[in-house]
Amino acid sequence: MDGDRLTLHQGNSRELLAALPEQSVDLLLTDPPYNLSPYSTGNMQFKWRGAINNDLAGWDREFDPAEYRDAFLRVLKPTGNLMAFCSYNLLGRWHEIFDPLFDTFQLFVWHKSNPVPKIRRQGFLNSCELIVCLWNKGHNWNFGRQRDMHNFYEGPICMGPERVKAPKHPAQKPVRLLKHLIGIASGPGGLVLDPFMGVGSTGVAALELGRRFTGMELDLDYFAAAQERLTAAADRSKEQGA
Repeated sequence: MDGDRLTLHQGNSRELLAALPEQSVDLLLTDPPYNLSPYSTGNMQFKWRGAINNDLAGWDREFDPAEYRDAFLRVLKPTGNLMAFCSYNLLGRWHEIFDPLFDTFQLFVWHKSNPVPKIRRQGFLNSCELIVCLWNKGHNWNFGRQRDMHNFYEGPICMGPERVKAPKHPAQKPVRLLKHLIGIASGPGGLVLDPFMGVGSTGVAALELGRRFTGMELDLDYFAAAQERLTAAADRSKEQGA
């Protein structure tokens, strides 16, 4: 699918990235695999609420940021920003590969206000997710006030009508969080790229803020869901003049 605001590609992003123009992306915001699926398995059954599914998708394994280093650097503008959701077990790898290549490597923390409970109370809740944030001198950044500059965001996980029911994506992120990041790290009309778009939430946030969006997804079911959501979001943004 091609358009002025929306471009979607189904396939392996490592191959698809090669077709993008050099230095064309203002913000690369993505949620790649966390490599946590081997450690999170099984369902927890309760009488007083629905079951908690700990089984992450089979694709959530064997991701290495190093395999995307050159492609990310090629497509990102010198004034662009790179943000990637990251698990604790991949944080060191992201730092090892990308810290030497950017002037700044920082962490942004999303505190989930309603994380999955731990009924047995044996350890901390998994209530925080990390986002690695990378940029060079001269990058674009939109801060209005000091209080907007905190590297911390608190809000609920994706739920309610926003949550795609079929296919259900275990790592779907809330649009409100993504709009917060996009609003900071890109300008109106800028191009936002997500090479692991899942069901398209980054694109929905980008289009609602008047950005252009390019998304890539390997899974056919996720791609179909994203395509439907993003086509509707693009239509809404045109009607609203965003």
